[in-house]
Amino acid sequence: MTSIPGAATMLAARIHQLGTPEAVQLDTVPRPVPGPGELLVAVHAAAVNFPDTLMIEGRYQTPTPLPFTPGHESAGVVVAIGPQVNGWAVGDRVAVLAPGAFAEYVVASARSAVRVPASIGFADAAATWVCHLTAYHALRSVASVTAGETVLVLGAGGGLGLAAVELAARLGATVVAAASTREKLAAAGSRGATHLVDYATDGLRAGLREAIGPGAVDVVLDPVGGDRAEEALREMRWGGRFITLGYASDAIPRIPLNLVLLKGVTIKGLEVRTFDRHDPVSAARDRAEFIELWTSQRIHPMVGAVFPLEQAREALSYVAERRAVGKTVIEVRAD
Repeated sequence: MTSIPGAATMLAARIHQLGTPEAVQLDTVPRPVPGPGELLVAVHAAAVNFPDTLMIEGRYQTPTPLPFTPGHESAGVVVAIGPQVNGWAVGDRVAVLAPGAFAEYVVASARSAVRVPASIGFADAAATWVCHLTAYHALRSVASVTAGETVLVLGAGGGLGLAAVELAARLGATVVAAASTREKLAAAGSRGATHLVDYATDGLRAGLREAIGPGAVDVVLDPVGGDRAEEALREMRWGGRFITLGYASDAIPRIPLNLVLLKGVTIKGLEVRTFDRHDPVSAARDRAEFIELWTSQRIHPMVGAVFPLEQAREALSYVAERRAVGKTVIEVRAD
């Protein structure tokens, strides 16, 4: 392993007792050491995702032992390399997916690391992977979207929703963005949505019928859940694909199966952390295609808000309260 300069401790935002974002505190903890196949990364920026807020409240799909540092998406500079790692050097700029991102340093599998071109800032790099790669897997491999199809994106103003809008448009789909505020819909329009539906004002089904006609949706991407899921399903074409990606509404929908029968709809789910384990061939293909799109700067995350590490609580609250438009980023070091 390469030697690590500097102090043996670091600052990390941690939670010792499950609760609201107010339970997060800034601790001084030992700096991690990379093991076999791992990199130690000096974090410059980390992105806040909605599942982070669920984890600190103890409401995520799988529990995390206490205490822990939230965050799974970060970007920075490699400062040390563990054994059995090839192809990486100290000083490389990387984006990584690894737990414990809201800290000055994070250990990540070298397999998860992606090179960050000098032309892309760390905040943009940190804001790309969880949402954009989830959306790309969902569109490319799970829903198998083709050019000309009509894709409805629920929660289109959030990080995952905006990523799905941008990528569906890139794949040649006609994108219908549904969100609860004009600000979020404007963001979706700037990312390629053809039709904008304000379901808080117009209602989802009425808005869809006015925009594209009844029963005209080929694919639904739903990171929200709740009552909108069934409404969206009722406006799908026969043989459509409904992809469930999460439950930001805090309500898991209960779908009447007779609708699935009558419409011949396929309902699938995607959990991005395990997708490469269950479908490694598709995951590898998607990742390679996505990296090419990203490094050529044909896609761009929307960073709506930036907080310093000392305000990790505020950043988490901002996302938990659904005030975020696009991605929220914690800046750990100046870019």
